Amino acid sequence: MLRIAEDCAKLGHTVTIYTGQWRGDLPQGNIDVQILPSKGWLNHQRHQSLIDGMQAAIKTQKVDLIVGFNRMAGLDAYYAADPCFIARAYEEKNWFYRLSGRFRFFRDCEKAVFAKQVACDILLLTQRDKVVFQQWYQTPDARLHVLPPNIPVDKFSGKDQAVCRAYVRKQFGLPEHANVVLTVGSAYLRKGVDRAVITLANLPDAVKNNTWLVAVGEHESSNTFIQDAKKLGIAEHCILAGGRSDVADLMLGADVLAHPARSELAGLVIVEAMTAGLPVLVTETCGYAYHVAKANAGIVIDTPFDQAKFNQAFLTMLESSERPIWAKNGFEYTQKLMSENKGNAEANILIELATRKKPQAN
Repeated sequence: MLRIAEDCAKLGHTVTIYTGQWRGDLPQGNIDVQILPSKGWLNHQRHQSLIDGMQAAIKTQKVDLIVGFNRMAGLDAYYAADPCFIARAYEEKNWFYRLSGRFRFFRDCEKAVFAKQVACDILLLTQRDKVVFQQWYQTPDARLHVLPPNIPVDKFSGKDQAVCRAYVRKQFGLPEHANVVLTVGSAYLRKGVDRAVITLANLPDAVKNNTWLVAVGEHESSNTFIQDAKKLGIAEHCILAGGRSDVADLMLGADVLAHPARSELAGLVIVEAMTAGLPVLVTETCGYAYHVAKANAGIVIDTPFDQAKFNQAFLTMLESSERPIWAKNGFEYTQKLMSENKGNAEANILIELATRKKPQAN
């Protein structure tokens, strides 16, 4: 959200951000942050309180475009960073959940954005999301804009891969020729890190003894990474690295990114790894998995997930002579994406929508 606001500001526009909380330094320049209170005992009640506050605040200002990062009525544009709520409510929850006030609130918020008769434009991360939302809401094509992945190329510029390779092994006290498999994500089960732990334990001994799994991210406190590794007898080969600021160096220095997520709307980490020339092992459920398949930058595991097939693919990734080819393909593919998208596609679309809307507002 902040990056998009900054892109709009760099293009000469003034941005006001309405939010319930703010962490970190406030942005400078043409970006104003207004923190609004929210009240209520339940989560959806606090959401409604905040929406009411935002809508009241917006009425006092002259704006060209109202952009939402949460679903609510009255938006001109919505950035769809979350999966379809109604689809998950019917496919993953029981009928009792759909009787709750929480369900009715978030259902109505989503309908206020995606319904066929609404005028809101929607910025989507993947083509797959478009299919799902249209299945439930019949949203017209003209209102749905599928974005190219925004690749933070600055993270990788000026770095030497050989230096990063040595850095990774020194950081974690590993042998010079160790295989390093990286996972990056904050949710242990949702990102499928447990699947990678199981796979490591099932490698042939000769490969397993020279392979380490480095899990980067602030996993939830209930994660069982250490317990699972101990139970499987591979604790010495599993490293819980926590949140880190050197992820780009780790990607450049590792051998494989494993991202066997159970659920992943897009997965920017996937195209980041490709940008770093890191072969990717990913599940088909990830929105950005199709980039890996299209570029031939690794292996995509079909749905439904099969642990045995994943184990074999994992071993293939470590032993295959194609690894340099996957690395080269991923790097060249993301370079092409970057040449087509200068990183401000969202801002350009929003400015175009505002320009289109402005005569009607006057």
